Amino acid sequence: MIPVTLVVIFVLLFLTFNSAADALLLMSTVPFALVGGFSLIWILGHAVSVGTAVGFIALSGVAAEFGVVMLLYLKGALNRRLEEGAPFTEATLVDAIREGAVLRVRPKAMTVAVVLAGLIPIMLGHGAGSEVMQRIAAPMVGGMVTAPLPSMLIIPAAWLLLHRRKIARTKMKTEEPLQPHAVPTGTLVPQSHSGESQ
Repeated sequence: MIPVTLVVIFVLLFLTFNSAADALLLMSTVPFALVGGFSLIWILGHAVSVGTAVGFIALSGVAAEFGVVMLLYLKGALNRRLEEGAPFTEATLVDAIREGAVLRVRPKAMTVAVVLAGLIPIMLGHGAGSEVMQRIAAPMVGGMVTAPLPSMLIIPAAWLLLHRRKIARTKMKTEEPLQPHAVPTGTLVPQSHSGESQ
């Protein structure tokens, strides 16, 4: 079920951003979240079951959502600068990344705190059905520890590298000089009747 979920998430991201590069960039945060979930399951001694699979499916969606919101903040900051007339340079891109990443810190911290506050009591609870709920909550609790870090560190850096290449290609096209046609050595240049070269 988890591989199918990852494929569905990738397709939805591709349809949203209309870019395979952006979709792959956002999907790169999911493995880090899964590492946290598997680590906590191993520490608690839980076996991989249907309950843990449900937890990992939910965790994958939350991890992708972290990356989506971060990318929207970055694009919004860059588009705002371009609309104000700033040139599309690396300095403008770095300023936009700094603004977008900083604006995302507080909402991400609040999201993680709310998720942990709701799931930790479920994971530590006892009673009827608590074993199943613990196996659903454990992957998400572990993933909430590792999922925010890639979206805050890896996505801005990778997005900078992607756009840096685009800036370099644009700069090469605009600054490409027009090369005069060189005349090979030994070629006779036609002369007009006045004696001037044509």
